[in-house]
Amino acid sequence: MTTTFSILPDNKRSEDDLNALVSKACDVMEELYDQGYYPKMTVKRSWSEHNPVIEGEFAKPKAYRWYLTREIKKLVQHGAEVVVDTERKAVPLNDPLLLDALDEEDWDITQKKLFLFKAERIDISLNRLEHYTGTGAEDFQRNILFTNYDMHVEVFREKYPDCVKPSRKGVQMPAYHHKLPNNEGLTLINIGVGPSNAKTCSDHIAVLRPDLMIMVGHCGGLRNHQEIGDFVLASGYMRADGVLDDLLPLHVPIAPTFTLNLFLQEALRENKLNYRIGTVYTTMNRNWEFSKKKSIQDIHLSRSIAIDMESATLATNGFRYRIPHATLLCVSDKPLHGKPKLSGPAQSFYENSKKLHLDVVIRAIELAKQQHPTGLPTSSIRALNEPLMGGPDA
Repeated sequence: MTTTFSILPDNKRSEDDLNALVSKACDVMEELYDQGYYPKMTVKRSWSEHNPVIEGEFAKPKAYRWYLTREIKKLVQHGAEVVVDTERKAVPLNDPLLLDALDEEDWDITQKKLFLFKAERIDISLNRLEHYTGTGAEDFQRNILFTNYDMHVEVFREKYPDCVKPSRKGVQMPAYHHKLPNNEGLTLINIGVGPSNAKTCSDHIAVLRPDLMIMVGHCGGLRNHQEIGDFVLASGYMRADGVLDDLLPLHVPIAPTFTLNLFLQEALRENKLNYRIGTVYTTMNRNWEFSKKKSIQDIHLSRSIAIDMESATLATNGFRYRIPHATLLCVSDKPLHGKPKLSGPAQSFYENSKKLHLDVVIRAIELAKQQHPTGLPTSSIRALNEPLMGGPDA
């Protein structure tokens, strides 16, 4: 296969001409993939002293064309030369050799952001994502919401009756997509309960390079001055979930994206809602109360204000994969204060909180899109030797 397409830097080129060239580059990538090849992109950055040429391969580029379009355009505007061609045929998903390219320990930090994942990883992750969610990879939007309650799905479907729904019943993590042009809409995924599901889903979501991920869940309130229905905005996490300890050591600090938290805080204030900011304790043990002495010791040491089973997991993967992330929880019970989650009161709380919770998060995303239409800054989750690619927010 010898197809090659190049975009040379040209500061005299019109906006329309540049858009046409970027669109053509994406067309070529899709054509190469459809013909059974991994499209390869080489970026030559004359401004980089230490890392002037970076490159990588892709799979299913149509699924995240919005992202490729944006990043290629920024690079060319910054003065880069972009070349699209191919070197090898795609590896079948049932070929044992595929696994040789999936080890994240082989990541090259100098290739990050645009070339974070190898083509084989993209291919299998998007296949698994379609399997778990019952929806196509191209349906996913740039703004991802995670929940573990059907009630949030109900509200989402009422708000967006034309959203894309799972194509079959019984999928493990059903997804719903409010689609907008250029993938600027919302995707809600019901990941179910527990950190293992949270890791599995976010591992695969990451290859789509979303603009943000937000956990929209419930939690146990741990402080005296919290009421059922109050909100918790995470400022940090106590990682007692265990599922990512081997991949990211516990001594690495994990915090939500500051700018995204500001938008969530503004949305909470607009709605005059009670909330607290602090550490969320994420556990793998749903019955943590049965080990009360040890659990309370950890809670006191971490100064946690709420406990759940997914938030730290999603935040850790957001950090690993360079995706802006945040957590907004609603207090559903206070097990340390004689208010455990019991069936009757819980159902009443769910009915009263579900719409407001989702409305607040959607409002925060609207604010983020207004102020950062090309995506939130990622400097806080970029390593010191990662390429800036094109501009300080890249």
